[in-house]
Amino acid sequence: MSQKSELRDGMRIHWDVPITMDDDLVLRADIYRPPQEGKYPVILSYGPYAKGLAFQEGYPDQWQRMAAQHPDVTEGSTNKYQNWEVVDPEKWVPDGYVCVRVDSRGCGRSPEYVDPFSPRETRDFYLCIEWAGTQPWSNGKVGLLGISYYAINQWHVASLQPPHLAAMIPWEGAADWYRDMTYHGGIRSVFFGNWFKKQVMTVQYGLGKRGYVDPNTGELASGPETLSDEELARNRTDLAAAIKDHPLDDRYHRDRSPNWAKITVPLLSSANWGGQGLHPRGNFEGFTQAASKQKWLEVHGLEHWTEFYTRYGVTLQKRFFDHFLKGLDNDWKNQPRVQLQIRRMDGFVRRLETEWPLARTCWTRFYLNPFNRSLSTKPVDTEGSIEYEALGDGITFMSPPLAEETEITGPLAAKLFSSSSTTDADLFVVFRVFDPQGNEVVFQGALDPHTPIGQGWLRASHRKLDPTLSTEYRPYHTHDGVEPLTPGKIYELDVEIWPTCIVVPVGYRIALTVRGKDYEHPGKGMRIKSFVNEMRGCGPFLHNDPDDRPEALFGGRNTLFAGGRNPSFVLVPIIPKRNV
Repeated sequence: MSQKSELRDGMRIHWDVPITMDDDLVLRADIYRPPQEGKYPVILSYGPYAKGLAFQEGYPDQWQRMAAQHPDVTEGSTNKYQNWEVVDPEKWVPDGYVCVRVDSRGCGRSPEYVDPFSPRETRDFYLCIEWAGTQPWSNGKVGLLGISYYAINQWHVASLQPPHLAAMIPWEGAADWYRDMTYHGGIRSVFFGNWFKKQVMTVQYGLGKRGYVDPNTGELASGPETLSDEELARNRTDLAAAIKDHPLDDRYHRDRSPNWAKITVPLLSSANWGGQGLHPRGNFEGFTQAASKQKWLEVHGLEHWTEFYTRYGVTLQKRFFDHFLKGLDNDWKNQPRVQLQIRRMDGFVRRLETEWPLARTCWTRFYLNPFNRSLSTKPVDTEGSIEYEALGDGITFMSPPLAEETEITGPLAAKLFSSSSTTDADLFVVFRVFDPQGNEVVFQGALDPHTPIGQGWLRASHRKLDPTLSTEYRPYHTHDGVEPLTPGKIYELDVEIWPTCIVVPVGYRIALTVRGKDYEHPGKGMRIKSFVNEMRGCGPFLHNDPDDRPEALFGGRNTLFAGGRNPSFVLVPIIPKRNV
């Protein structure tokens, strides 16, 4: 495999540049440089989606939708070099940046064994950063920028503290391999097994002539070799099986999660309110837990891929990197630590804050009333209970119409008193909003167009809390063992509901649903080529593996208790209006 260079579209481009790892494996990178010689800051991404696969071909549904709805994405670029979830070099190189895209081990044009998020991958990423920071065209400062996979692994590599890593922007990037990604509340998510088949195996090195062709070079995007199915299988992990083999938060998961105490690099953590089921928890945890002295949080809405590429997103990213990679004395030094796109019924309103969660939050308990299935800030004096099918649609508790416009911004938590007819139970908790006509309010989420306001999950046998890491608004479960239920016994269960934001108008109602399965929005869903299932409210982040949730164990009857000695409630972060 040989590299080549050319001047093209106002850039000096180097294709298939070799980067040698400490085990002598050669990874391949594409490098986009300004045509003028000099030393420039580097924007680097390392991941599995094949640097030679065009966004438009690999993810046509997402590209077409974004290009049609957000014309500023395609303006000012030929769009020839658009790749999934990484920057467009035509929008960065003219501003004095070098863009480096590395195919991760075993993917695209980099050979060897595919094992996503493994310590080996993280080590490779570290070595790529150090390589980029010492090249003759580099000013020694490397920044990391990308979405999803290209954000998640930023948390991991930052834990290793590469000397040339100067700043990073994990844009919609989960962090905790167990809690964010594979086992929500201890319940296995099927997403990553499906994702591996649809988005990684389709660009594995060795597909050769069976794979995609790079439209810019004419080379095979998954390498020059065409391997057999058996050879390809030997060169990759069985990700779904590996996840299944580790149902508790053990060494396997911790090796694929960050060490917050060792992340000290300046960072801008960018979350999506609608990303329930994968990313936002990591972005909020990263901002609050990382040891970095210089850290910022930005939160937006819309689709997972959109704001990264819009003028809004690119402008924000450049301001941050101009300051930390170029040393420009720009207005970033005055940037408040938190920038929120506050979600309203008709769109978003930008607001700047100084901390997260917001210090002025009025943490408000809405108590569950088992007699009329209502939510109220007044505790219920009398004990009561409601029984429901453990794998069914559950029970919904609804507030009266709100007397005034109410902003809810922050993490939520539910404290529930529950029993089961079996030795375990899965709780799917959904925080919802309904209009005066009784129609549920849903939004365009990161992937699903019918995303509810907030979601949380808990397997009752995983109810053990870590008292040093838990707060009332963010319970933290250890997931280090299984504690079976005694049938009929009441247990106190704390459910983390991921952060959200919504301004609820006068006359609308808030509601809490406790279910035994994933939320489903009624009506027709949506399909996207790169995902397996029809989108019905939870996107691809489902928990429907029968091996994880056998009916014999989880298919009994659950009873929810509330009132009196069992004060079940949902803790809601209400933000008072500022005095002007």
